[in-house]
Amino acid sequence: MQRRRTGMIAVVSALGMTTVLGGCGSTGSSDVTLKLVAADYGDSPANTSQKYWERLAKDYESLHPGVKVQVSVYSWTDVDRKVKEMVDAGDPPDMAQIGAYADYADRGLLYKADDLLSIPVQADFLGQLSESGQVRHVQYGIPFAASTRVLFYNKTLFDRAHLTPPKNWDQLAADAEALKAEGVEYPYALPLGPEEAQAETMMWLLSGGSGYTDDLGTYTLNSPQNTETFTWLKDELVGKGLTGPVAPGKLNRADAFAAFAKGDVGMLNGHPTLMQQAAKNGVKFGMVPMPGRSGTPKSTMGVTDWMMAFKENGHKDQIGDFLDFVYSEKNVLDFSREYDLLPVTTSASDAMAAAQQDKDLWPFLDELPLAQLYPVGKTSWAGISADIKKQIGQTVSPGGDPTAVLNRLQEKASEADSAESAG
Repeated sequence: MQRRRTGMIAVVSALGMTTVLGGCGSTGSSDVTLKLVAADYGDSPANTSQKYWERLAKDYESLHPGVKVQVSVYSWTDVDRKVKEMVDAGDPPDMAQIGAYADYADRGLLYKADDLLSIPVQADFLGQLSESGQVRHVQYGIPFAASTRVLFYNKTLFDRAHLTPPKNWDQLAADAEALKAEGVEYPYALPLGPEEAQAETMMWLLSGGSGYTDDLGTYTLNSPQNTETFTWLKDELVGKGLTGPVAPGKLNRADAFAAFAKGDVGMLNGHPTLMQQAAKNGVKFGMVPMPGRSGTPKSTMGVTDWMMAFKENGHKDQIGDFLDFVYSEKNVLDFSREYDLLPVTTSASDAMAAAQQDKDLWPFLDELPLAQLYPVGKTSWAGISADIKKQIGQTVSPGGDPTAVLNRLQEKASEADSAESAG
C-alpha cells in the first residue's frame, strides 16, 4: 500500500523547488574563514556531530577553495553558554546552531534570514517552523532540526492487561488503573522535574485544548482549560497513585525514559530517541498520538533547534552561500537520519515520508504539520520556561493547588509580556 504523503506542502510557500542548492556557486571572495558553533546530537564519540559538520565543511570547501569553515561542537549542556560567552566578549561566531535565538535578534546582533538565504531555500522550510523563527514578524531564527512527541506504550504490559492504546483522557486513566493492578511500577510516567518540565507541561496543555499562549502570542498559563488540565492530572492520575514511586515534580525526562527502556513504564510521552533506547533493551513498544481530553487534540507539541548568523564579522554572502548548501535536501536528510530527527524542509520531509528506511519516524513526521512550538520568538520565554521547570511540579503535589501555581506563573508571564511590549 502506498504511504500517504504528510500534507506538509500545504503549510509552506509552494514554489515546488526541491533542487539541491549550493555547492556550485561563487561567493565572490577568497581567504574567508567562517566560524560555526554547533550543538552535539550524538550520544558517543562515534556519532558526535563534530564528525557530521567536519564532513560537510570538507565537501563545501572542496567546491569553494577560498572559504574555510571552522566548526566547534559542544554538548547541549554547554553550547548555549559558550555562545553567550563569545557574544559577551565581543567575539561571536559567524553562525551558531543552538536552542534559542530571540535575545540575540532583539539586541540587533543577527542577520535577517532574508539577507542570507536564497529564495528557493527559504520557500522550502516548513511554514510553521519559519514563523516560529520570527521576532516582531521578521525571521532571524532559521530552523535546523525538529522533533515531535507521541505517546509510547509498552506492548508487553498492555497485552498482559488486555488493553488497547488510549484515545482520550478517560481511557488513559483507565489503562493506568489496569496497569497498576498488574503491578506496573509507573503506569503513566509524568516527568515534571526540572530537566524538561516545560515539555511535558506543554503536551498536556495542548491536549487540554489550550497552551502557553493564545493566537495573538499573549501568555495564557492560567487559562480555564490549563487549570482544568492540571486539576485532572492531580486528581485522576497523581492522586490515585498512577504515576509511579517518584513524585512527578522530582521525576526528570531522562529518568522516565530510562525506566521505560527497562520495562517499568506502561505509558509516557516521548520523542524519537526513545525508540533506540527501548529497542536496545528489547522492550516492545507502540506509538500513538497523545490523547486529548475527548479525543485527538487539535495540536501536538513540536520542538525546533535553531541556526542563526551574527553580523559582527560581516561575512553575509559567504554565510548565506554555506547555509544554502547546508539546507540542500541531501544534507538535511543525512542529518535527520543520522540522529533520528525530523527534517525542517518540505523537500526532505516528502522524501522521508516516501522512504521505507524512514518508517520508524513516520508517526512523528505525521504529527509535524499540526505541531505547535514553544513561544521561542518571545525574548521572555527563557525566563518563563525556567520558572515552569521550577514550579509546575507543585500543581500535582500533595496539598498542591493548580490554580494558585498557574496564577503565580501567569503573573510573572504577564509582567514579561508588558516589558516586552514596552521595549
